[in-house]
Amino acid sequence: MNANRRDLVLGMAAAGIYAGMARSSARAASPSFFRGLFPIAQTPFTAADKLDLVSLARQVDFCRRTGVPGLIWPQLASDWEMLDDAERLAGAEALLQAAKGTPVKVVIGVQARDGKLSTAQRFATHAAAHGAPAIISLPPGGVDEDAMAAYYKAVGASVSLPLVLQTQGAMSVELVDKVYQQVPTLACIKDEAGEQDRIGPIRKLTGGKVAIFAGKGCVAMLNEMMLGFDGYCPSMFCADIFQRTFELWNAGRRKEATEMFGRIMALRSIPGVMPYLMILRGIFPADVGYRNPPSRKKKPVALSEADKALVHQTYDAVIRPYAR
Repeated sequence: MNANRRDLVLGMAAAGIYAGMARSSARAASPSFFRGLFPIAQTPFTAADKLDLVSLARQVDFCRRTGVPGLIWPQLASDWEMLDDAERLAGAEALLQAAKGTPVKVVIGVQARDGKLSTAQRFATHAAAHGAPAIISLPPGGVDEDAMAAYYKAVGASVSLPLVLQTQGAMSVELVDKVYQQVPTLACIKDEAGEQDRIGPIRKLTGGKVAIFAGKGCVAMLNEMMLGFDGYCPSMFCADIFQRTFELWNAGRRKEATEMFGRIMALRSIPGVMPYLMILRGIFPADVGYRNPPSRKKKPVALSEADKALVHQTYDAVIRPYAR
């Protein structure tokens, strides 16, 4: 038995006392709790390569001011693997403190870089202690689907918070069903495995009691709205315009929603635009830094002054009149 699987088994044994409760408990949150835009927060650093907690937390204020209901950190688009445990804990505390007294729901990622279930449970316990309304986790690597289900059962049993399951790769609909049956705190599925048409079988298996989110940058948001996804997880740069698109669509104003989404795509077509937009929109300072984790195949595109001028021109023309 490898170390990851042994850790999962031990965690399941520790969580065994929750089994009876798990079969009888109601869902931890209604699907309406997770509805709308929950962008993936970006991870800024100072010139000294320290996690910039002030700029990190400023993303909560951006969501509050622009009517975006929540955010998630740290996940794939946050480059979570480059953060050590102390940075993870400090970042979670900064975001949750910034969200106190606001309607913004900060969902904390609890997957562990060391692959240990006990570490993920520690992150979950820390999130609960600091007022997180929900947690999310990527699956553990290098294990089969039975071990993944055991992992989510143990993480879900460690706290009473609503749990978001993030699928990726080849994770099957059958695995999603298994987690749903075994984890009463499962409240949302961020489905990034397979094709968009998985939403039908997943909705049927979960009886409409679990929200279903789209990821992958939300570049197919129009089709995803037609399919009935409950929420979306783009990067932060235009989360408010994504939210307006979502609201227009669900108000029956489909033409306006389509035009609004097209505005995002026009801006996004400029290479390297997203990091710079965080500065242009006043979320990050001009001297913000990023780490370049080994898993990233190429560094972010550095914009020339001509590129920046194009970004400003495009932003002023297609986004600024509609920005909240």
